[in-house]
Amino acid sequence: MQNQNSKYKMVLALFLIFIVLLTGCDKNTTDEQISSSREETTSETINEKQDTVKESGTEAIEDTEGSTKDNIEISYTVDTKIWDVIDEPAFEEYGRLIFPADRRIDTSMTLGEVGSILTWYNYVNPDRTVEIVNYMKTKAEAGEQIFYDIYTDEEKEADPEKENTGLFFFRGNSDEKFAIVNAGGGFVYVGGMHDSFPHALELSKKGYNAFALIYRPGAETAREDLARAIALIHEHEDELEVDTVDYSLWGGSAGARMAAWLGSYGTAAFGEAEYPRPGAVIMQYTGLSEVNGNEPPTYANVGTSDGIASYHTMESRINQISANGTDTEIEIFDGLPHGFGLGDGTIAEGWIDHAVKFWENQMD
Repeated sequence: MQNQNSKYKMVLALFLIFIVLLTGCDKNTTDEQISSSREETTSETINEKQDTVKESGTEAIEDTEGSTKDNIEISYTVDTKIWDVIDEPAFEEYGRLIFPADRRIDTSMTLGEVGSILTWYNYVNPDRTVEIVNYMKTKAEAGEQIFYDIYTDEEKEADPEKENTGLFFFRGNSDEKFAIVNAGGGFVYVGGMHDSFPHALELSKKGYNAFALIYRPGAETAREDLARAIALIHEHEDELEVDTVDYSLWGGSAGARMAAWLGSYGTAAFGEAEYPRPGAVIMQYTGLSEVNGNEPPTYANVGTSDGIASYHTMESRINQISANGTDTEIEIFDGLPHGFGLGDGTIAEGWIDHAVKFWENQMD
């Protein structure tokens, strides 16, 4: 009987061991299935995300490329030689006027080094330079006219200095108002790449038609060239598709004096017929002090560390214009030196939006 009980116990023990082993095998199989399922799910999710990222990335690239093609083709970089831009066939004969015609430009100089030839200027932004020349080339290659002579061939033959003049057109919306932007340079050269082209391009992005004037150095000739530019635009407003009512004159340093003089005295004072005066003058860092009582609404800005144009002088002139009952505004930027342009990366950044708002407030 005892032997028989022992056999039963042994059989029971073996049975229990078999059950445990069976259960363990099922558990391991289930864990492996769950683990495998998780890995497959995770893998599918990762693959889906990767596909999504790839598709999204492709779309983003396509969108970017589409945007670039629709707007600006990237042909130049900061490492592009300046002379490669000047000699660009798409720019025909005016490529030399994109950069100061009266400055010596070494053949090895790149777009990233433009600031070195722009005397009296600070915060020259190479990215702006690259954007501008790419914009110009894109428009020119698309068949758009981006440069206009302001003098006839006969006039240029009679006075060869008039060869280095003209208007670069940064087109906005059809039949929208226009602005003429005048770069400074001490009436020695025209610093358009920092002091007028960037402003004109930004104005065009806002829908306005903007012209950057390349003029003859010298206060008198510069004023004559601006008067001629104003006349030309008014005479060809239909062809140019611009609204001439309440146009604005912009300028920095010497260019600001030009804008102020034409605003105060009009085109007839500088050799042209009498054309309407601007709806607003936008001035940057100039020491002009004269006020004749005929000033248009005027916005001004300047830095407190400007060693060329005192902010006290600018503030005093604005106060005089205001005292005559004319709308004015001035922004004085603490610590900024002369020639900060659009003020990229400085406390002045964004001033152009304030200036545009001021101009818009003067429009009928």
